[in-house]
Amino acid sequence: MGTTQRRRPELAAFLRSRRARVTPADVGMPPGLRRRTPGLRREEVAQLSGVGVTWYTWLEQGRPINASAQVLDAVARTLRLDAPEREHLYHLAEVPYTPAPEPQARSVGPEIQGILDALVPRPAVVYNARYDVLATNAVYRDLFSFSGRTRLDGVPNALWTLFTVAEDDCPLVFRDDELPVMVATLRAAYGLHAGEPAWEEFIRRLSAASPCFARLWESGDVARPGRRVKVFRHEHTGELRMTSVSLSINGMPECRIVVYTPDDEETERRIARLHEKSRSLQGTGS
Repeated sequence: MGTTQRRRPELAAFLRSRRARVTPADVGMPPGLRRRTPGLRREEVAQLSGVGVTWYTWLEQGRPINASAQVLDAVARTLRLDAPEREHLYHLAEVPYTPAPEPQARSVGPEIQGILDALVPRPAVVYNARYDVLATNAVYRDLFSFSGRTRLDGVPNALWTLFTVAEDDCPLVFRDDELPVMVATLRAAYGLHAGEPAWEEFIRRLSAASPCFARLWESGDVARPGRRVKVFRHEHTGELRMTSVSLSINGMPECRIVVYTPDDEETERRIARLHEKSRSLQGTGS
């Protein structure tokens, strides 16, 4: 059975189950008499959604009819669908779905921080879509510094740091290779937030602070987060070859845990020495 043929019966069953749970009282209608089944009738859903009874009946029967996003939104409102149910409806109807953008996360809970800490001695960080640094573990803090002069609106931000430090102080060795990829990743996320004041202000301020960022932003390139091998420099350990892997976080849309794994044995030894030195200094209170 083809994908469309399989989705249509699923769509029909889903609509019937959602209709059955909405009572007339839920939508401000009198209960009426002789209701053989719970929930709304098909004609009531059609009326409340502003669509034809025949069209809605065909939709609920799983017939191969086309539905627009506007009509699906109206049906979703009538059936009181939440965000996951609305997305499910769109997928079953084979209509492109664009979720409403959610506010950018600004912090993580103790369970996520616990995961980061458990990854030691691997450096790990949580970024949102704008590269705000939401949480780190101790090894990440040993390797990368987000000082007061590189903070934006009180929140550490990786892009702000990398584009506003002097080129000689940038921790990325192959800066000209890595920064374009990060900006392209930012632009891919920006598609969901174009026009939002916080995003527009971020882009404006970073473009003003860094001609390099402004030039890369104007290129229009887009990319997705993914596995990459990056080379960093550290004043105490020298060069570090690290593989970065991005992991999504349930319940935190557009946020990801980025874990850096040593790409060779020498990097493994250097990170271990750096972390041990940091722990010793903390133990002595230095």
